[in-house]
Amino acid sequence: MHRQRLAVLASATLMIAGFAAATADRADAAAGCSVKYTVSSQWPSGFGAAVDVTNLGDPVTSWSLTFSFAAGQTVNQLWNGVVSQSGSAVTVTNAAWNAAIATGGTASFGFNGSWTGSNPVPTAFALNGVTCTGSTTTSPTASPSTSPSTSPSTSEPPAGTPVKIMPLGDSITGSPGCWRALLWQMLPAEDVDFVGTLPAQGCGFTYDGENEGHGGYLATNVANQNLLVDWLAATGPDVVMMHFGTNDVWSNLSTATILAAYTTLVGQMRAENPDMRILVAQIIPMNPSSCTECAQRVVDLNAAIPAWATGLTTARSPITVVDQWTGFDTATDTYDGVHPSDAGNVKIADRWYPAVAAAIS
Repeated sequence: MHRQRLAVLASATLMIAGFAAATADRADAAAGCSVKYTVSSQWPSGFGAAVDVTNLGDPVTSWSLTFSFAAGQTVNQLWNGVVSQSGSAVTVTNAAWNAAIATGGTASFGFNGSWTGSNPVPTAFALNGVTCTGSTTTSPTASPSTSPSTSPSTSEPPAGTPVKIMPLGDSITGSPGCWRALLWQMLPAEDVDFVGTLPAQGCGFTYDGENEGHGGYLATNVANQNLLVDWLAATGPDVVMMHFGTNDVWSNLSTATILAAYTTLVGQMRAENPDMRILVAQIIPMNPSSCTECAQRVVDLNAAIPAWATGLTTARSPITVVDQWTGFDTATDTYDGVHPSDAGNVKIADRWYPAVAAAIS
């Protein structure tokens, strides 16, 4: 399922020669730039945007893009760069992995922002202090009630078809699991296809939401009843991202029992696809009022996951452990001691992103 591509588009192009910039070893290095700014989704008080910066001059070894908002918008969360904002003025500098831009090359970043009243696109950009001027065109603004979304392009697309990614787990993954929607926004649309037998649920904007997040399910039951086998056969994923075990912990099942279920699930994944890339979360903390022992049980499970993964990982079918526990606070990041709040969803998406981006590269 590919995301719809209704977008608000702005582009500016300029060729300039004869000034100094962060380029190859020339004091009179030529420079120029083209910027494409796309409002990829919009909803009441919020929006997502993707920015592509093309270097038209000599190669640069680092970059800084500056622009200003015209209506008081703010950047809340940015990926593939480092952002600072003072009033309406925004500065985005490169991340460690996208500092160099060859002549004709492009660096991309994306962000989620806030707006009130209106959300006009910026009309002026500067790359390393050099203005990129040009025309700006705008398509009709998305209605707050129907907000199609396109994610920022954050990596080069792999050859062939999109990578199929199965989010697997319980209600933290699927009810509605809006961290999946936020993660989907960060990933390149042409490279990924979220799959599962369950449909998307409402998260305020349209996204590729198929999943296997089954509320109330135990990892041990899914493994023992071979439920995953049919889900895998129906969807054929290349990558499984698994946050599973919360209900097992709540049911006072031992760490060894839960890890044995994980092992069964990994075997079923590899039987379906010997080259399966498997991402396994150290699950978020628990502190429900009805289970005073759950917090420590989660600590015990998470402590055992890395060694378990090391024992099962292979070069052909690697297992990557993703730490969803550290820095997650049940008091502020859940609404009931178990399920993520909006703040928790942002943290979960941010933790998944590097591992998923690596798995599709």
